[in-house]
Amino acid sequence: MLYRFTIVAVCLALSGCGLPRGAGFQSEVLAASAAQAGTDKQYDFAVYEMTRDVLPMVQQWPANRTQTFPWLNRQQRPTSLIIAPGDRIQMTIWDAEENSVFAGAVERATPLQEVQVGPDGRIFVPYIGELQVSGMTPPTARTRIEDEMMRTIPSAQVQMVVTPGRANTANLVSGVAAPGVYPLPDQNYKLLDLLAQAGGANPALINPQVRLMRGDSIYGMSLRRLFAEPRLDTTLRGGDRVIVQQDERYFLSLGATGTESLHYFPKDTISALDAMAIIGGLSDGRANPKGILVLREYAPGQVRNDGSGPPRERVVFILDLTKADGLFSAGQFAVQPNDLVYATESPFGSALSVLNVASSVSSLSN
Repeated sequence: MLYRFTIVAVCLALSGCGLPRGAGFQSEVLAASAAQAGTDKQYDFAVYEMTRDVLPMVQQWPANRTQTFPWLNRQQRPTSLIIAPGDRIQMTIWDAEENSVFAGAVERATPLQEVQVGPDGRIFVPYIGELQVSGMTPPTARTRIEDEMMRTIPSAQVQMVVTPGRANTANLVSGVAAPGVYPLPDQNYKLLDLLAQAGGANPALINPQVRLMRGDSIYGMSLRRLFAEPRLDTTLRGGDRVIVQQDERYFLSLGATGTESLHYFPKDTISALDAMAIIGGLSDGRANPKGILVLREYAPGQVRNDGSGPPRERVVFILDLTKADGLFSAGQFAVQPNDLVYATESPFGSALSVLNVASSVSSLSN
């Protein structure tokens, strides 16, 4: 009999003082809002349960603290190189005449010393002088040099090899297997061609992002979207700098979730259901599936009173995963960077803990 009284006393004491928990009840988290209801004070946060009626309004609200970059679509350009200052040109002169000023009695081909296109776009050619070649394709420049040589060497033919300089190269900075400076073989060389030549993106990067710096402008796009939409495979220009980096956006998970951690976005857009899968679902026996909260803080300038934006800077979205409407809405509700996904504690969790303790006490007493 004494053992029974002891067990009852322990259970009453535990239920009265409250057991340690890893998360709060939904009523506790939203207590500040409930405490001020019916008063003249304004809530310091707004609360919305995500349903099919509320979802369209929330979806039109501004994005939360997401830096976006413009992008350049692909432009079809000629598949030829345009000579630019800094390019290096190697010429070989072929001449079949017996008394050629270039070739000897036996050799009919004379390689000339490699020359660099000057800042003014000119090169020096023996027996001709300075010639403008910048802005021309190699075949056009070769034809012009031959035309000039015909005045002195009627039978001369020119063989030309152009090595692109800085103005005809792209700098692949990081995030790939082989970063470096890559020559652009023609005007129609595209971004994915460059990435493929460099061995592709580092497989350790989560949702790789491409940053293209052209002059003072920065353009950005996810590699996943580049693969999906060929029209976005932009055409490169000389002097472009390309960086491949991990998507730095993240959300947090706390409470009675499978994991309590920081999670980077594995793709461009993730829904609340995606987030639940990423964090490992809910903790069995602890979580309240009716009280999954997404806590979000908007910038002051995004607050609106007409429904086109959040009515408060701080907003709590409630997801009820026990209803079909709640599940469908969670699948369409987009989690944004810096959101906190918080799984509240189930009231039955404490009761089960008390019963488990009571069972342990009973076993010990027996």
